[in-house]
Amino acid sequence: MKKKNILYAVLLSGATLTSTLFLSGCGESEAATGGISPQKMADGLHLVMKSDRTIYTRNVVNRLVKQDKVIKASEHWADDKALPLPAQMFRMGAEMVAKEPDAGFSYSLQSIWPINAQNAPKTEVEKTGLQYVVDNPGQNYYAEEELGGVKYFTGVYADTGVAAACVDCHNEHKDSPKTDFKLGDVMGGVVIRIPLD
Repeated sequence: MKKKNILYAVLLSGATLTSTLFLSGCGESEAATGGISPQKMADGLHLVMKSDRTIYTRNVVNRLVKQDKVIKASEHWADDKALPLPAQMFRMGAEMVAKEPDAGFSYSLQSIWPINAQNAPKTEVEKTGLQYVVDNPGQNYYAEEELGGVKYFTGVYADTGVAAACVDCHNEHKDSPKTDFKLGDVMGGVVIRIPLD
């Protein structure tokens, strides 16, 4: 009986700690709750996205397509039995998050030189932010905007060419409006939105 009571106490204290940590990151301002500000949340989300995207691009696509030449990457990856392009992997993740009603954020990959028109900026904050990260290397763009009656914190982060596979794909694509990208160039941006209401 004592072991059972100790187990319940440990589980209860763990649940309380988890709830406290979760609640401290939600709702009121960072100063009031000791939680995470929208900017810190967006910065953290972007770090994970950037890391995953870079690893997939360098260690999967670039290695298997450019270096080892054992498979190709294709826009029509399912039909071609090929690897999805890094931008497609990113979009699939964003679409999966968008289906979660309690995600608390959304994200997209956009560009002022999009190959696919659906990846062009639509709001003024997106347009301004994407141009800002091109003109100010190494800096992010932050703003608040209201869309559909909801206020959002929006962060825009540079998306750079991290491997030859990215740069070559964009430079050689028939629909690309820009064909002189080099490694390290800003090719677009990651837009992260967090509702403030």
